[in-house]
Amino acid sequence: MNTPPSRPSFKAQMHQAREEAIVAAAGRLLGEKGFEAMTLDDVAAEVGVAKASLYKHFAGKDDLCAAAMVHAVDRLQGFLQSVPPGQSAIERLQALLRWMLSLQLTDEMPLLLSRNSGLAGPLRDCERYQASLQTASARITTWIVEAQEAGQLNAQWPPDVVLWALLARSADPLPAMLRATGQYTDARILDWAVETCFGGLAAQQGVSAPAAPAPGCSPAPGY
Repeated sequence: MNTPPSRPSFKAQMHQAREEAIVAAAGRLLGEKGFEAMTLDDVAAEVGVAKASLYKHFAGKDDLCAAAMVHAVDRLQGFLQSVPPGQSAIERLQALLRWMLSLQLTDEMPLLLSRNSGLAGPLRDCERYQASLQTASARITTWIVEAQEAGQLNAQWPPDVVLWALLARSADPLPAMLRATGQYTDARILDWAVETCFGGLAAQQGVSAPAAPAPGCSPAPGY
């Protein structure tokens, strides 16, 4: 007879719940303030714990923010897995972009930070973040290739160019700027943002993408 696994103690459950709350708060503050302006005092105040309690879970700000970015990419993985398989490749990509842009309207952090961000170094060294991002990128790239083969995206754009163009839109200020005018609904803003992005990536008769640079000449993505 197999013995069922023992349940975590109440103390362990509380520790895990507090850690999840800390990571979630860090993610919101990263989206709202950015890495440089966000402080551990901000996180502690958001969660309602003493600053010293944060060090029971994370070594410091870099460690905490890297964990928040891992959580963001894990959530991306969850979204990718939830997309109905019956959708066409372009519909899946449009749904992905709409989901990423919707996070901008709730002050969620972008999936990619500026190359100049102080968090860039810790993320490059974070194996879990890199592995999760590479897995997600591979799935998205598969959709891009499918859309190009179906004539829905310009096939002359290298798939990795389209990939990073889409992921970079997770930091697009357009939705927040349009919402600030008070003139448009969130749904309309997201429609426009998706349409303007894919309008530039769509396959067009008689229009060619610029020639791709020779191998080894294009800059590598920051993360």
